[in-house]
Amino acid sequence: MPRADFYLIDKPRFREQPLLLVCELAKKAFAARQPTLILTRDYAQAEALDELLWAFDEDVLIPHQLAGDDDDADTAVLIVPPGIETADRPLLINLRESCPAGRFQRVLEVVAADPAERDGSRTRWREYQRLGFELHKNDM
Repeated sequence: MPRADFYLIDKPRFREQPLLLVCELAKKAFAARQPTLILTRDYAQAEALDELLWAFDEDVLIPHQLAGDDDDADTAVLIVPPGIETADRPLLINLRESCPAGRFQRVLEVVAADPAERDGSRTRWREYQRLGFELHKNDM
């Protein structure tokens, strides 16, 4: 059964910079050797995440890149802006406002503290439920 984990941001560190939580999740996935897709809302968010992944932890280098190159399949963490097609991977971090299409064993939803974000996450929660996902909520 596929699983969806919702990470509801509350801690000041993540509240100020929600992409830091995305970096932490990508770091865990890389440590577990889980090839990961990160679906961003737009190209600007993809670029910001790309930069942050280089800088957020001096002790760990997480191999990552923006999707669209020939070597996408070899890169541990692939950042995917809208409009770029990629092959599915077992683990997906979703930053978009809709549930991703495709086949994934696990989806991580990072939800900012903003009330509109919380409303959108409730809609996605119900959609995952309808699709038969096992659901988990994590307060961050």
